[in-house]
Amino acid sequence: MPTPQMSSPKPSVRKPLLYGTGVVLTAALFGYASYRATAPDHSASDSSYVAEVTADPDAGVYPELAKLARRDPGDKLAQGRADAPVVLIEYADFRCGYCGQFARDTESALVKKYVGNGTLRIEWRNFPIFGAESEAAARAAWAAGQQGRFWQFHAAAYAEGVKEKGFGKARLRALARQAGVADLDRFARDADSAAASAAVSKDQEQGYGIGATSTPSFLINGRPIAGAQSLEVFTQAIGAAADRAANTKDAKGADK
Repeated sequence: MPTPQMSSPKPSVRKPLLYGTGVVLTAALFGYASYRATAPDHSASDSSYVAEVTADPDAGVYPELAKLARRDPGDKLAQGRADAPVVLIEYADFRCGYCGQFARDTESALVKKYVGNGTLRIEWRNFPIFGAESEAAARAAWAAGQQGRFWQFHAAAYAEGVKEKGFGKARLRALARQAGVADLDRFARDADSAAASAAVSKDQEQGYGIGATSTPSFLINGRPIAGAQSLEVFTQAIGAAADRAANTKDAKGADK
């Protein structure tokens, strides 16, 4: 099994779990993955347990977590049909190297394979855990989204070598320009606005509420996946979720 890949912040105050008893198991999974990723003696064999649990297509699905999918057609930080049978929720930080790896190597493949044919919707949640520049980048991404350029900003911010240059104001403006944001003055105002801070805080609280402490963390129709796992892990989970959704739909149809 692949070693789970995620980045963890410095220790901080833990937020309470908010979404029911099943979330305790999700928190244990995310917490274990975070511990193994940062333990001084971790190895692939030590971490394989987390990968094995999250790779099982028939286990670990929590209905209360599936309800966190917003399915808002107007969500500017989402892509894919609002009524897609599968929703992948991604909790990530623009300063997270493993998040960038996922965006470049795996997410693009998932978009090509599943989003275009209507199977998958991807909903982004800003989960800044690495300090002031993480939060600034999250607000900037939200601001780019207000002009319909979130995913273009996402691609620019996660390009190879970008995070090493930092996310100061001038750099974020340059990334917005690269992403094709039309009104850069509006972008700057939006990024510094109370609305941006509120939107980022809402996403962040949701992440902490399910027990996530490291990035990237994912939910696929209520099934947690910890870390930048292989493409195969995600395709197995999406395929299983699509099958479950189809079976549920057929069962409901038969009951009518």
